[in-house]
Amino acid sequence: MNESGARENFGLTSTGEKVERVTISAGGLTAHVMTWGAVIQDLRLEGHQPPLVLGFDKFDDYPKYSSYFGATPGRNANRIGDGKFAIDGKDYQLELNEKGVTHLHGGSDNIGKRNWMIMEHGPSHVVLQIVDPDGRAGYPGNCTVRATYTIREGGVLSVVYETTTDQPTIANICQHSYFNLDGAETALGHEIEIAADHYLPTTERQIPTGEIRPVDGTVFDLRTSIPMRREENGQQVTFDHNFCLSPQRVAKRKVARVYAPASDIALEVHTTEPGVQFYSAFKLNTGAPGLDGRTYGPFAGFCLETQIWPDAINHEGFPDAILRPGETLRQETDYIFTTES
Repeated sequence: MNESGARENFGLTSTGEKVERVTISAGGLTAHVMTWGAVIQDLRLEGHQPPLVLGFDKFDDYPKYSSYFGATPGRNANRIGDGKFAIDGKDYQLELNEKGVTHLHGGSDNIGKRNWMIMEHGPSHVVLQIVDPDGRAGYPGNCTVRATYTIREGGVLSVVYETTTDQPTIANICQHSYFNLDGAETALGHEIEIAADHYLPTTERQIPTGEIRPVDGTVFDLRTSIPMRREENGQQVTFDHNFCLSPQRVAKRKVARVYAPASDIALEVHTTEPGVQFYSAFKLNTGAPGLDGRTYGPFAGFCLETQIWPDAINHEGFPDAILRPGETLRQETDYIFTTES
C-alpha cells in the first residue's frame, strides 16, 4: 500500500495518455484515485483486509472490463429516455449508447472513461478536473467538472463535484463505486436502509414512467433495515431504481445505511442530492479477476449513486436538471465507514 500523498504512473490509455494514481488517507481509511475516469480504484479500512470497493489491480482491465467501477460518469449520469430533451424550446438528441435506444451515463466516451487532470493533491485529498466539450455526445456547451475527494477522521470519504457551463445544458454527476463490506462473494449478506418514502418505477428500458410511487407495501420499502438477500415469488429481488429523497437539492443529511454482520462494518451515506440510485449489481459479470484476484459475478457489490433523478429533464415534478451559465452545480456526498464492535 503506497504512502499517503503518493503520486505514481499507473498506465497508458489507448491514445498514449499517462494515467496517474494518487493515494490519500486519514484516520485508518485509504483510497487510491486514478486520473482516468476520476475512478476510486481501491479503498481500504485499517483492520479489515478485503477491499471495500470492486475494482482491478491493473489499469488495462478498466477500459476492457469495468462496469463503471469507482467511476465518475457524466456529464449526465443515469439514463435519458430516447436520448432526447429540450431546453428553452430547443431540441437536443444525445448518443444512444445503450442498446441503441437509451442514453446512459453521458455516452460511450463519457467523462468516466476519459483522463482527468490533477489540479492539486495532498496526504488526505485530491482535486481532479476535466472539460466536457460542446457537442460531445450531443450535449450543448462546454462543461467543466471538478471532483474533490477528501478523507477525514472517522472513516469519512468526502466526494464533492462542481460543474459549470458556458451554455444552458443538463448536468448530473455521481460516484459509481460498487461497495462490498465483508469481502464475501456477494453482498447479499448485507443489510440496507434507505430513507425514502417514494421510488421511481421504470419501463422495460429502465426509464422512469413519470410516476412517483410510494414505497408502502412494496419491496422498495427500505425505511427500516432489511437483508439484501430477499425473495419475491421465489426470485431474488433485484434493484436498479432511483429512491426519491427530496424534490430538490438540500443541506447534506443521512439518507442510507448498509451493515455487514459478517465483518461488523457499516456504511452511512450523507448527501445533498435529491435521489439515490440503488443498484444491487445483479447484471454484473466481469471478464477479469478483480482486486486481490477476486471474482465479480452477480450481486458481488452494490452501488448507492447519489444524484438528480434519472430522466428528470423529461418529467414534470422531477428535480431541476438544467445548468445555466453563471451557476455552479455543487453535489456533495459523504461515505462514512465504521466498525460497529
